[in-house]
Amino acid sequence: MMQRMASFEKIRDARDGAIVVATYTSAFEWRRVDPDPLNFVSVGAMGQASSHGLGLAIGLPEQKVIVLDGDGSLLMNMSTLTTIANEAPDNLVHFVIENGSYEANGGHPIPSQGRMDFAGMARAAGYAHAATYEGLNQFAADLPELLSRPGPVFAALKVEAGDAPPLDYDYDWLHSADRRREFRKAVKPLLKD
Repeated sequence: MMQRMASFEKIRDARDGAIVVATYTSAFEWRRVDPDPLNFVSVGAMGQASSHGLGLAIGLPEQKVIVLDGDGSLLMNMSTLTTIANEAPDNLVHFVIENGSYEANGGHPIPSQGRMDFAGMARAAGYAHAATYEGLNQFAADLPELLSRPGPVFAALKVEAGDAPPLDYDYDWLHSADRRREFRKAVKPLLKD
């Protein structure tokens, strides 16, 4: 298994201007790794990161969209896999950070902990490509190809469950009017007339 922060550092290094949609614990850690105006925070809407990512991928078809989902979050909205596969956005890369717990809510185990095959579910739903990674070296080696493949692409990243990181629910960085304006300003140049 790998550490979430180490996998995020690899994604940051390969991001290349992509919009990143992150949820809950992933959002808090991603902000520490890469505080960028093109980060879309999906906190307060558990299960919706993949749907938010899909909307952005459809609305900005020339822009790469990366979703940093949690295993517990995806379980809240499994139907998103079929919706994404049906829409088939070739610019969407969906990472599920699989630590086997609802880490943002106290570390309670998810249903089917250790038995769920998230990549298998995405493959069965119709994603163009789906894989599971347990080691950082293999993930890092495959990451450029994952980000360049026509999507939707799915990758389950098996990470070590750890102590919950400090969750800074400061309204100003999550959902403030300034944060929304910053995101809109960053996205505006990406829009086609």
